[in-house]
Amino acid sequence: MKLHDDVHNYYEKIMLDLLIERGLSSQYSDEIMADFCCTILNQLPARYIRYDVDMAFYLPQHERIQMEQRVNIAIDVAMSQVAKKRKTLE
Repeated sequence: MKLHDDVHNYYEKIMLDLLIERGLSSQYSDEIMADFCCTILNQLPARYIRYDVDMAFYLPQHERIQMEQRVNIAIDVAMSQVAKKRKTLE
């Protein structure tokens, strides 16, 4: 069985959207952002899909809100961890 390139974790899209919305993607280097994204995603369950449009169409609104809340909490935790790491490096 060939794994399709379009299979991905839907939380990645939500995370990227929220990082851009919060303006965080422009505050850090690409290196720090990569670590930051890993820290965020490691706190979240996997939700694999093939097509974003299917998820957007079939996902109930309350579940979408819950997923965004989970991502926002994970972002806050990751920001705290990055801040602590930066303080130790100074």
